[in-house]
Amino acid sequence: MNRAGMLVAGRPVDRMETIEVRNPSDVRDLVGTVPRGSVADVEAAVTAAAAAFPGWSRTPMVERASLLRDAAAALRPGAKARGRLLARETGHPLGDAIAGMGRLSDILLWYADVGENFDDVEELPSPNGRVTVFRQPMGVAVLIVPWNGPTALGFLGLAPILMAGNTVVVKPPTEAPLALIDALETVAPFLPAGTINVVTGHAGEIGKALVTHPLVRKVNFTGSTETGKAILCDAAATVKRVTLELGGNDAAVVMADADLDHAVPELVSGVFGLAGQVCYNVKRLYVHRSIHDEFVDRFASVTDRYVVGDALEPTVTMGPLISDRQRTWVSSLVDDARNGGASVSELGRQLDGEAWRFGHFMLPTVVTNLAHASSLVRCEQFGPVAPIVAYDTEEQAIALVNDTEYGLASSLWSRDEDRMFTLARRIEAGTTFINVHRRGASGTDMPFGGFKESGIGRTHGVVALEEQLELHTISNRRPAGSPLRD
Repeated sequence: MNRAGMLVAGRPVDRMETIEVRNPSDVRDLVGTVPRGSVADVEAAVTAAAAAFPGWSRTPMVERASLLRDAAAALRPGAKARGRLLARETGHPLGDAIAGMGRLSDILLWYADVGENFDDVEELPSPNGRVTVFRQPMGVAVLIVPWNGPTALGFLGLAPILMAGNTVVVKPPTEAPLALIDALETVAPFLPAGTINVVTGHAGEIGKALVTHPLVRKVNFTGSTETGKAILCDAAATVKRVTLELGGNDAAVVMADADLDHAVPELVSGVFGLAGQVCYNVKRLYVHRSIHDEFVDRFASVTDRYVVGDALEPTVTMGPLISDRQRTWVSSLVDDARNGGASVSELGRQLDGEAWRFGHFMLPTVVTNLAHASSLVRCEQFGPVAPIVAYDTEEQAIALVNDTEYGLASSLWSRDEDRMFTLARRIEAGTTFINVHRRGASGTDMPFGGFKESGIGRTHGVVALEEQLELHTISNRRPAGSPLRD
C-alpha cells in the first residue's frame, strides 16, 4: 500500500488519472484527489492480497489480536486531523466527525478482545470416532465501503476480516475516500505486506472486476439495495460468500402511552442525524392518532433548533447532503408529497444564506397529512425529512411497519418496555430498538443487518467474525455396524 492508498503495479501514481474529492459544504473546496483505478490495478491488489494470505492465515489469532491492538494505539493521535478531513469530504458536523474517529480504535480493540477468546476448534460428541469442526479463513476478501460513514463502516468491516485471518482489498467510496485511506495507511504498517490493499476509483469501472475476480472468496458490501442485487448476481458466477448490508426504510411507532419528553428529542436526533444520511435513521414515523397533533407540534419545535451550514463551523448542527444529486432526489420526494396535498414545514435556520449557493444544503423538513402509500413514506429517502403518519390500532401500526420490501431497523416507543419487547417479535427487521433509535444505539457487540431486501448476513458482533470464516469438518466417525475395525 503506497502513500496514495492504492497498490499500483508498474505505474507511478503521479502519472495516473485522478478523481477529485469536493467538499459538499462548499464545492469550491478541493479536499483532495485519488487515483482513478483500473481493472489492472484490481488485478495487482488482489494478487498481492492472495500472496499475503498463506502467511497471515497461519498467524495465530492471538498474534493477530496483538497487532490490531498496536494499530489501534497508532490511530488515536491523528483522530482530530482525520476528523476534520472527514468533515470536509462528507459534510458531517466537525464535532461528530472527530468524535467518530475515536471509535476506529475502539472497533479494533473490541475485535482483538474477541479474537483472543475465540474458539475456532470444536469437538463434537461422537461415540464411533472423532469429529472436529474447524473455523478457518476464507482467503481474499473485498470490502466495498459506502460514502455516508466511510471510516466507521470501513473499520467495522475491516476488523473482523483481519481478525479471521483473511487478507483484504478495500474499495473506498468515490465521494469520500480520504479519511478512510489515511486511517488504513496508519494501520497497514503493523501488518504483513499485502494484508491490506486499497483500490480507488469509480464503482462502475472497477466494481465488477473486484466482485468477479477468481481469487476473491468473500465480498462485503454496504450500500444501496439496487447495487447489492447486482453484486449478488456477479458473485454467484463463482459462488462467492457475501455479506450485504443494504437499504432501509426504518419505521418508528410511537404508542399512545409514549413519554414524549423523552421520545421527541430522541426521534428528532434519529431522523436528522448526519442530515438523514444513515442507513438506520428513522425514515417514517407512525404516531397514535390520540397524541398525533401534540407529537407533531413538539417534534417541529425541537427540529426548528437545527442550525444548517458548513460542517466546519462550530455552531452548525446539521451539514449538507453528500451531493446535488442526492439533494435533488430528496427534494423531489417532498415536492411529490406537497403536490399530493401533504403539509410541508421547512424548519431550522441557515447559518449563512450566501454560502448556501456553494453547498448541497437542505433544511430539516417535517411532512404531515400524507398517506402510507406516499412515495416519501415508501422510499428510502436518505435525507433530512420526517414523514409522520397517524394510526389507530396496534395491529394497524405493525402492519404498516412490515408493509415494505425493506427490513433493516425499527423502533417502538412506549412506557411499557416489557410489552414492547414482546411486540417487537412481530416486526420484520434485523433490529428493533425500544425507546431509542439513533446513531450510537447499535453497538459494536450487537449483530446488525436486515430482513428481506435489506441484506444478507450480519455485520457487527461476534457473528461478523464468524461470517468471515469457513467451517471445515474433519471426521473419522464410522456408521453403526461398519465392517471396519480399529
